[in-house]
Amino acid sequence: MMKTFLLAALAATIATGPVMASAAEAAPAQQRRETVVVSERDNGRRTVTKRTVVREQYGRDYGQQRGLRANQYRNWRKGERFDRRYARNYRQIDYRQYRGLRAPPRGYRYYQSGNDAVLVAVASGVIAAVIAGAVR
Repeated sequence: MMKTFLLAALAATIATGPVMASAAEAAPAQQRRETVVVSERDNGRRTVTKRTVVREQYGRDYGQQRGLRANQYRNWRKGERFDRRYARNYRQIDYRQYRGLRAPPRGYRYYQSGNDAVLVAVASGVIAAVIAGAVR
């Protein structure tokens, strides 16, 4: 009876091991810091304050899932909506000043994001093309 129970527990552990490991990798790592402040007043009483700060650290895909901070680099793709808040060195550029850029079709404009030139539809904000390294 005991042998059967141990074998069943071992089988359950082996079966759930990879699932638990992948869940642990997907979860953000936490950095925990506790601070205890003790202050003494004039009347002889002590005040003890305990603060706990928890910071979560995320992997590379976190920016794609949750949104990026302003001025942080982003790889733009055709078909995505161009959000100016996440474009690094965002500004409208003139295609004549850069090699490799053709005249944009009517209703489109080139914008700079880092060293990339992004062709964006004015009305919808959808990206039609990304020219990597066009702006230096």
